[in-house]
Parts: sequence; structure tokens; C-alpha cells
Amino acid sequence: MSGTPAEAFIAADPCVHCGFCLPSCASYRVLATEMDSPRGRIHALKAINAGELELDATVAKHFDSCLGCFACVTACPAGVRYDQLIEQARPLLNAPELRSPAQRAFRRLLFALLPYPQRLRAVLRPLRLYAGTPLQALARRSGLTRLFGPQIAAMEKLLPPLAEEAFRDDLPVLVPALGPRRQRVGLVLGCVQRLFDPAVNTAAIQVLAANGIEVVIPPGQGCCGAMTHHQGELEQTRELASALMESFAAVIGPGKAAGPEPLDALLVAASGCGHTLKKYGEILGSQHPLVGKVADIQEFLDAVGLSEDFQAALQPLPHADGTPASAERPLELAYHDACHQLHGQGLQAQPRRLLGRIPHVRIREATEAGVCCGSAGIYNLIQPEEAAELGRIKAADLSGTGAELAVSANIGCTLQIRQAMGGQHRPLPVVHPLELLVRSYTPPD
Repeated sequence: MSGTPAEAFIAADPCVHCGFCLPSCASYRVLATEMDSPRGRIHALKAINAGELELDATVAKHFDSCLGCFACVTACPAGVRYDQLIEQARPLLNAPELRSPAQRAFRRLLFALLPYPQRLRAVLRPLRLYAGTPLQALARRSGLTRLFGPQIAAMEKLLPPLAEEAFRDDLPVLVPALGPRRQRVGLVLGCVQRLFDPAVNTAAIQVLAANGIEVVIPPGQGCCGAMTHHQGELEQTRELASALMESFAAVIGPGKAAGPEPLDALLVAASGCGHTLKKYGEILGSQHPLVGKVADIQEFLDAVGLSEDFQAALQPLPHADGTPASAERPLELAYHDACHQLHGQGLQAQPRRLLGRIPHVRIREATEAGVCCGSAGIYNLIQPEEAAELGRIKAADLSGTGAELAVSANIGCTLQIRQAMGGQHRPLPVVHPLELLVRSYTPPD
């Protein structure tokens, strides 16, 4: 493991091997082996750095089992920065000798496809005749999808019905604020979210505009690089990050489509993307004008506040039986804390305060809110068995709250939990908090 910065291992020194991280660790939860826990990996890193252990394929497998959820960072009483340790280790795990040819080929496929919306659209368009239809249900019941191997079967399980708007980028470059302008922001659309749940971005634009916030949306924007960043693919991450920043620069300025004024913030409605966007200063190695202005859209709306007109227009949401929520019978929601939102960005109270602005809503807390759902970027594709068990645990936890709806603000988590809910006795619909704000909003005449 030569060439790894020594500072990464110094950060592990406070570890006293107390084990407080173990209950919060998703991989330890399903594998129950010390080497698949933060404590075990820290011990291995120290041994590798001291020349006492070789980083071979067997050892690398224990690092690959890590979801990178950072729950252990939150749980650690000694302040060990495991997130920094695993981030330093990830690029080293991409050495060819540490994974089989099949594993490397599957990863290359994912990194060549998922971060590029146009490529992904080309693959998905023929699947519109399959996704969400009785044919898909039949293929799953018959076990036909398992014939293509566990990774392909895992991809198929996550495939939702595909809306027509997922196959076009026809949003305006500039969406004006309704009423007096309070803020001017850029919106990152995301790659997977744009295709698999385009209604989230539509809801984001509607909520922002209705709150007096002007929205800039570069038409040619691509992936933020979160997927590759979480897997230690540093060069591709820098390329994607640079291209995204250039797409905003191309529409902002004198004589350009979005006008000359700078942005007050750069927003994203997927927390996995937000975590990486907030690290652009490190990734790009230079101070771009938008670095430091990144915010999760829930974080931003909580900070600037909803406008008086928007707040006044929020109405109670209906229950499943169609009756509106009331003080006597509020609509109960189970909020799912995405790992890169809760542990990565430290956002917990803000989303709940935002949902609390909807009349007669009550949040029911999951028993193990801080444990990962198993999505973790591409983890549910490359480690499908472990991810499936974590998804089952998360779906059961959310369903067990007694809430009527589950709320998730990260597209990977949403797809994972929706799929896992199918196995629950009491499955819950999973929606983005911005979609609930739109449903509650009744614009004045």
C-alpha cells in the first residue's frame, strides 16, 4: 500500500477498538465478521501501512464490503475519521490484480453507462415496453431474470416504470421566480434521478419558483461524479465534475442564456450527489465560483424559509382513504435519513422542519434511522446479496413505524427501498419530500 499519504493513517490513531461502531455498520450487520467492520478495516490499514499485511484480493474484498455510509463516523466516541481512511483506500482497491476480470468488466460497464444520461437513455428506451408491465412481473416470478447472473438480476429489480419525460431534456434554461425574486439558484438534475424519477426535479422547480426563487438549469449538464467518487475513480470524477461546472459557466454571464448575475446557491435534490458536490474544492483542486455555494435543496429551503404566500397556500394532504389530514388524525410519515445526508452532510433536523410546514403532518421515527438501506451508490449492484438483506431490514423498519408514507431524498435509496417494500406485509409508498410539498401546495387564483 505504498504511496498512500501517511496522514490518512494518523487519523486512525484515536481508535480504541471499543466496538461502538459495530451496531451502526451495515456490512458488519449482515456479514458479522470483524474484518468487515470499521474496527477490523482500521486494524488492517495499520498492518498494511506497517508492512505486516499485504493488500491482496482477499483483503481487498473486506474493503469492498464497506458501503461508505459513514455511520461509524457518527457513532465513534473517539472521533476517528473513518470516512477519510476509506476515501484514501478506495483508489488502491481499483488495482487490476485485486478483482476478477468479470468484476472489473462489470464495473467498467457501470461507469461507462450510469453517469452519462444520453447513453443510459439509449439503453433504457427499448425497456419502456418492459418496465412496469405484466411482462416484467412475469419475468420476475418465473425466475428468468436470475439466469443473467446476480448483478444483472439486481439491476432489473431496481428498474422502475419509465416516464416519457425521462427521455428528454426540455426544461427551460431559466425558470423565473413567481412574484418578487428572493434568490437565484442553479439546479443540478442528476443522472439516475433524471431518468428514473424525473418528477422529483419537476417538483423541485415548482417549489423553488413558487417561493420566489429563480432557477438556472443548463441543458447540457451531466453527472456530478458522485458515483465514481464513492468508488475511488478519481480521474473520471474530476472529468465529470469539471464538465458539470463548465455547463453552468456556459449559460451564466453577459449575453448568455441565463443572464449575467451570479448564483446565490447551487442546489441538488439527491443527497448522494450533494455530498460529492460539497467536496468539489478537494476534487477539482481549485476554487470554482460555485464551490462553497452547494446546498441540499431541503437544507436551502429550511435556511431561507418558505415565502409567506407559499406557506399560506399549503393544505393538508389526504390519507389513503381520501380524507384530509387533520389535527385529530395527522398524516404520519416515516422519514428515511440517507447516509450521505445524515452522516456525510450532517443534515437531520432541516428536512423534518421542512416537512413540518405542511399542515397536520407527523414524523414517525424509524428504530434504526442511521443504518444504511443497502443502496450506497452501486453497492446494491456489485454486492446484491448483502444489499438485499439491508434493504429488507430498512423496509421493515420504516413499515413498522405505522406511518402511511415513507419519505426519501436520495434516488438510490428510493429505488432500493421501493424494491424492498415489495416483500413487506405492509408496504409503504416512497416519495420525495418536495413531491409532498407540491401535493400540499394550492396556488392562489
